[in-house]
Amino acid sequence: MKHSNTAQIKPPANLGQFLSSIPLFNACTAKEIEGLLEGAIAERHGKGYLLFSYGAEAQRYYVIKNGWVKLYRETLDGAQAIIDVLPQKHIFGETAIFEDNTYPYSAEVIENAEILSLPLKKLKSLIESNPKFALSMLTSMARYRRHQDLEIEHRSLQNAPQRIGCFILRLTPAHTDPQEKGPITIHLPYDKTMIAARLGMQPETFSRALGKLRQATNIEVKGSTIEIADLESLIGFTCSACTNEFPCHDIDCSSCSS
Repeated sequence: MKHSNTAQIKPPANLGQFLSSIPLFNACTAKEIEGLLEGAIAERHGKGYLLFSYGAEAQRYYVIKNGWVKLYRETLDGAQAIIDVLPQKHIFGETAIFEDNTYPYSAEVIENAEILSLPLKKLKSLIESNPKFALSMLTSMARYRRHQDLEIEHRSLQNAPQRIGCFILRLTPAHTDPQEKGPITIHLPYDKTMIAARLGMQPETFSRALGKLRQATNIEVKGSTIEIADLESLIGFTCSACTNEFPCHDIDCSSCSS
């Protein structure tokens, strides 16, 4: 359901620089970036704003400037299957180009967000005219697919406390030295009920699993704040049931497309 707490805002002066900073568009020329931004709209949305629905005709795609967006589909009985929850600099809706110009999921703002809306036809034109960019697009989609495959693996191999540990590790600064002394403090980006759904758990399962994770790794949980006293211990507990070569806190998913 769309809410009234939404507004179109003036695009920032550095919009081209912002778009160029996203890995998918790193290799684009200034002229190509300018073309992609033709018809761009910057908007501010409140929590609960529905950007688009599954199966709707797609004319635009989106980039998150700040905030969080949930991608999901609904079952026949109205339950939500959460596909992903995306942070700043993630792109979504662009794969509608390959889905008969319809959105393959619904997208809803779950924390106040600033979002850049861009015309799909400009993106499609660049794909058709620039083979290098088309390859970059395919690479980005493949990277996101690997990310999703890893999550499917986690649901098969990891227990609930390990999946929560993996989620927490992804929030720690990338490439932090596991032997670094002193606590690392992180803040959960959205409410625990949403995190539970994101990890495929019921809220009560999440609460029990978080307690077990606390006991196993000595993390401290104070509301939405988590202090990690021993990062190496958390990595050892969490990543023992994962085939990924690198610990979760070393994975940068900002280049993933969806």
